[in-house]
Amino acid sequence: MAAPMPLPLRQAQATPCAGVARGDRLFVVGGKSLLLILLLVAVLMPLLAIFWRGFSAEAGQGGGLVAAGELFASANFRWLLGNSLAVAFTVAAIVVPLAYLFAYALQRTMIPGKGLWRGISLLPLLAPSMLPAIALVYLFGNQGLLRGLLSDNIYGFWGIVLGEAIYTFPHALMILLSALSLADARLFDAASSMGAGPWRAFASITWPATRQAVFAAFCLVFTLTITDFGVPVVVGGDYQVLALEAYKAVVGQQQFGRGALIGMVLLVPALLSFSVDAWLRRRQGDAMSGRAQVFEAKPSRARDACFLTIVLVVCAALLLVIGMAVYSSLVTFWPYNLSLSLRHYMFEDTAGGGWLAYRNSVTMAIGTALIGSIVIFTGAYLMEKTQGQRLLNQALRLLSFIPMAVPGLVLGLGYVFFFNLNGNPLHVLYGGMGLLVVCTIAHYLTTAQMTATTALRQLDGEFEAAALSLKAPLYRHFLRVTVPICLPALLDIIRYLFVSAMTTVSAAIFLYSPDTILAAVAVLNMDDAGNVGGAAAMSTLILLTSAGASLLLAAASRGLLRRSQAWRQRAATV
Repeated sequence: MAAPMPLPLRQAQATPCAGVARGDRLFVVGGKSLLLILLLVAVLMPLLAIFWRGFSAEAGQGGGLVAAGELFASANFRWLLGNSLAVAFTVAAIVVPLAYLFAYALQRTMIPGKGLWRGISLLPLLAPSMLPAIALVYLFGNQGLLRGLLSDNIYGFWGIVLGEAIYTFPHALMILLSALSLADARLFDAASSMGAGPWRAFASITWPATRQAVFAAFCLVFTLTITDFGVPVVVGGDYQVLALEAYKAVVGQQQFGRGALIGMVLLVPALLSFSVDAWLRRRQGDAMSGRAQVFEAKPSRARDACFLTIVLVVCAALLLVIGMAVYSSLVTFWPYNLSLSLRHYMFEDTAGGGWLAYRNSVTMAIGTALIGSIVIFTGAYLMEKTQGQRLLNQALRLLSFIPMAVPGLVLGLGYVFFFNLNGNPLHVLYGGMGLLVVCTIAHYLTTAQMTATTALRQLDGEFEAAALSLKAPLYRHFLRVTVPICLPALLDIIRYLFVSAMTTVSAAIFLYSPDTILAAVAVLNMDDAGNVGGAAAMSTLILLTSAGASLLLAAASRGLLRRSQAWRQRAATV
């Protein structure tokens, strides 16, 4: 029989708030209240400002319901909406099946070099969305290297589709990799014993367990495509889409009301996708039980050869695009002088922002990673590991999940309408680096918060109960126990926020000033000025910086993880 639990520990577990010191209450209630204020200002108020600006009938605003009705009933709007939906559905129909096959090859087959193929497949995550489009121009443009392979011009529908497919592929792949990594070997053994072949086992076991993830990947690709304007700016040509129209309405024409109305339209598919995905998650049961056995694929020469071919084709296409972007940034003058030089990296001599933009991006990425990780992880801890304030916790969770359903372009518009109001005391932040950091954290808040929550939920509540029974301050327990245990997840959050801040353009495009211009925005400006080589160079620099920072963070964290996670090895040997 197990030894009885000490009385102080039992009392602490029964009444988690009993004996809480004044300092702990200040830490919990004050921290949650501060987080609520930050989420209201950074998430909710900008979204409300979009609806106010779009439906306001005041002079100089959106024009009210009359203007909205005229816009939505116009032939031009229906043309833009049809183009956007056609592109988004086509990209999703291409990307999701390819990503599923790729993920299946990595998780359910015995192909060699899985780590290498996975690393190549995730390369587009490290660059802005304009990089694939720029590479397509050098490959299939009017003076492209492979221009004879396409019967039609790259500028238009298929140019946007190809660019968005490359940009969104790793996003869908990560979702499907996570879903296919969960498998119970007992189910496949039972199916095999009943005479079911590979196709029958896939249809009855694998597909039901992963179809929700397939829909989630489809929704994500659809939303990313319909709200991205980076690819259409470069290769769209005369084929216009709604996201590009919203960008031009605000930046080029100063029609903020029109931009707000289009922003609300772009918010609809994201909200619908998020709602249906949440409904499907509630209907689907757990993928694995506590008694599940790890699934290990068995060798099959025909299957592995087929999937290896698919993986090689996809990786070759990605390497061709990424490699072409890097190569074009080193060419002296395309296509007449193909000698290699660093001419395009002399950003001081070109329009677009130059080295100032690059330094600003690095500064913003560091600030976003450090400040964002601290705020997000601390907030997740307060929501998951402290008792009381039930309504406050529910409000915090709701506000934390809103950014998942809000495209970056729409969030950026909301920041313009809210922080650019003369009567708003926060107007002084507009155009500054601080607001760019806040907007970027808010944009990528949900994914980082879900990562922190997943790690914190794996910790038993006895940790906090023991701290209470020993009368240890909660903040000290958080710093000395929780943070070291969850350090791997915290490092993942830092890496994710840094890379996302380096590559973001949709939310930040409306918020920068001449002194705070970012590298991804400079790519757009250089492309608009006709300096495609400079745009390729800046995109390459963003890619190399993101990759280098990820590698450096991984190398530097080995020692920290070895020290902070030593208890896991000791526990495993006990």
